[in-house]
Amino acid sequence: MSPWISGRRPEKGLIEMQIKMRGISKAFGPVRVLEGVDFTLTAGEIHALMGENGAGKSTLMKILCGVYQSDAGSIEVDGHPVHIRSTTDAEALGIAIIHQELNLIPQLSVMENLFLGREPRRFGMIDSRRMREEATQWLTLVGAAHIKPEAEAGTLSIGQQQMVEIAKALSLNAQVLIMDEPTAALTEREIDKLFAIMSDLKAKGVAIVYVSHRMEEIFHICDKISVLRDGQFVGERVIAQTNFDEIVKLMVGREIGDRFPQRDSALGDVRLKVDQLADEGNVSGIDFDVRAGEVLGIAGLMGAGRSEILKTIFGVNHRTAGEITLDGTRVALPSPSAAIDAGIGFVTEDRKSQGLVLGLSVRENATLVHLDQYARAGIVNGRAEREAVNKLIDELHIRTRDAELDVKSLSGGNQQKVVFAKWLASPPKVLLLDEPTRGVDVGGKAEIYHIINRLAAAGTAIVMVSSELPEVMAMSDRILVMHQGRQAGIFDARTATQETIMTAATGGN
Repeated sequence: MSPWISGRRPEKGLIEMQIKMRGISKAFGPVRVLEGVDFTLTAGEIHALMGENGAGKSTLMKILCGVYQSDAGSIEVDGHPVHIRSTTDAEALGIAIIHQELNLIPQLSVMENLFLGREPRRFGMIDSRRMREEATQWLTLVGAAHIKPEAEAGTLSIGQQQMVEIAKALSLNAQVLIMDEPTAALTEREIDKLFAIMSDLKAKGVAIVYVSHRMEEIFHICDKISVLRDGQFVGERVIAQTNFDEIVKLMVGREIGDRFPQRDSALGDVRLKVDQLADEGNVSGIDFDVRAGEVLGIAGLMGAGRSEILKTIFGVNHRTAGEITLDGTRVALPSPSAAIDAGIGFVTEDRKSQGLVLGLSVRENATLVHLDQYARAGIVNGRAEREAVNKLIDELHIRTRDAELDVKSLSGGNQQKVVFAKWLASPPKVLLLDEPTRGVDVGGKAEIYHIINRLAAAGTAIVMVSSELPEVMAMSDRILVMHQGRQAGIFDARTATQETIMTAATGGN
């Protein structure tokens, strides 16, 4: 059998590597996800793959790396047809993927995750010393030398887990590297390091597919863009010959107006006040207030304590000092249930494990927090519940077959809208948002921004953590900047600059 047909790539010069996917189609049951898609990737280029959530980007890349097999179409590597039946076949061809949803095994150490299934051995036994040394080298390469190879993967933050995933993919010596939303949980500094690594790999002839919704990144690091819409290929553009508006129109098939909608909600009385807040070692001395109708953004580097502030307010983390006042009344908030009862909602950063119950339907997730409002004498009024959820699906433009579809079947952006739906069913007094647009396409982001503005206009006080500086600056009234667990300053969003924010976030004056 030819080594190409079996999925093994002959030894060749890296610069000759080219992949052509032609007429790729894929359906899951009655739902057609891809239809006749073409995609070409050449050595030494960084090629963005864009489209709205559910457009088929991740499915196309999973076909290329052997997670799925296409129903129709062909794949060629350097002009030779290949059949990629598994991830092992893909790795033999030099194709590796960094998935959007992290795939580390929480109970294993970082180094065990890095070399899972290909552990270095000596005399038939796993060579832990060598594995530790090599893990350190790969972690250092991606700017994560501070992560200990022996640390349990499950104890790492999402951003740290992402860096481990990147190190793992690079350790495979991939000739084609697929990055699916690799910067979603990274700080600006980590992103800069990643881009330096990508540029180095590009210079060595590695072909990189970059799947992202962050336009600034696409236009900064990529050479080309291919766009999918509703499972079909709609165009390829050279970065130097296109612009933001053209790409957005290709993605959504329409103009979406201003990228960040204007806010004009009047601010009311102080709704939430935090005084000298501290938790068990992550943050301390946190002071701020948020008025009804106000959006307070929180910026800072990864590990600075941004998310910990929200978790402590919501009762997830134990508060060791400080006071929280809601509408002028001091509240204890020892647990999330107490926070919910007090009128505080929380859209978490990790929607998969903390924001949704993946085995339940869209309807069940959307009403999970406030199910009691649809019940009488302990019996749920199914009709009222369905009507409310269908209204939310329409309002939030959630792309789902119906309300009974399992939420795990939805794209990432639509799952995020379901998380918002939980709190829109009964709008809270205060809504805590932790990376609310992470992994959401440009059209979905615009819709979430409108949701935020609508809630603010109705009097909800909003505290929003975001790693995207343009987002936090455009959507906030004021910006609280964190540095190493302490508050570095609060700035008026109308006069603050990215330089001002980053200077404070890095400990400058």
